[in-house]
Amino acid sequence: MKIALDAMGGDFAPQAAVAGALLAAEQLTGRATIVLIGQEAAVRPLLEAAGPAGAALEFVPATQIIDMAEHPAKAFQQKPDSSIAVGYKLLLAGEVEAFCSAGNTGAMLVGAMFTVKAVPGVLRPAIANFLPKLDNDFGILLDVGANAECKPEMLEQFGELGSLYAQHVLGIARPQVGLMNLGEEEGKGTTVTQAAHQLLKANPHIEFVGNIEGRDLFNGKADVIVCDGFTGNVILKMAESIYDVMDGKRIHDPFFDKFNYEAVGGSPILGINDNAIIGHGRSTPRAIGNMLVQGYNMATSGIVDQIKATFKS
Repeated sequence: MKIALDAMGGDFAPQAAVAGALLAAEQLTGRATIVLIGQEAAVRPLLEAAGPAGAALEFVPATQIIDMAEHPAKAFQQKPDSSIAVGYKLLLAGEVEAFCSAGNTGAMLVGAMFTVKAVPGVLRPAIANFLPKLDNDFGILLDVGANAECKPEMLEQFGELGSLYAQHVLGIARPQVGLMNLGEEEGKGTTVTQAAHQLLKANPHIEFVGNIEGRDLFNGKADVIVCDGFTGNVILKMAESIYDVMDGKRIHDPFFDKFNYEAVGGSPILGINDNAIIGHGRSTPRAIGNMLVQGYNMATSGIVDQIKATFKS
């Protein structure tokens, strides 16, 4: 199995990318090979400096880079030899089983939609993120940024996508799905969340537990929490700030340490025809290493096939 990494993506690329790839390669020895994609002049010296460990990584050249501030769609179309575009080409061709990048989030989404495309039946793919739970486990929150505004039918599908991921990747036998809202009562919320509630309630493929308030994010009330991308991104950034504040005050606790984005490394794009993960722009080697391991876990779980089968039926 091969897992690809955009070596030019992120604030500290390519140094952090190569260092993270080396960490993941060590952890996945005998199970997967890491493929680095990037500009040869920047990446080759780092691989050579790593000695035998660097020689064990594969390298695919890409002459262009999509910068963080570039317009995602324009950049992806105008830079066909960018590390992100080349990564998706490898994924589409079946030469790698997962593609990870800490680069331009919008370009990663555009690349997913233009190249491997959405699973038939999926209205809009979603970005999922991991929620620390007080029972020493993780849940799933989606969407966290791909779709700022959502129709009720999209929120219903997010419930299915998140439930499948929780079941087949996180190993939760019967994931409980909740809808983020401003009250627990069925009639609360906007017209969109009210309609979404009824769709989720009637969906036979999920275990819907009703509305979830902000205070229930981290307890065991729901394993999968559904919301629009605007709300989800605000929640995600707030959770990251909790860790930053506590770390700055030198307060550490096993539960709150899981708020550190490095712990899981990245956010999977769910609802596309292959495995793709978006990392934080300021990803460290540890974060990138964990993102690559997450890509391996996604690929071995068969989650994409499960999503295809569910939406086909």
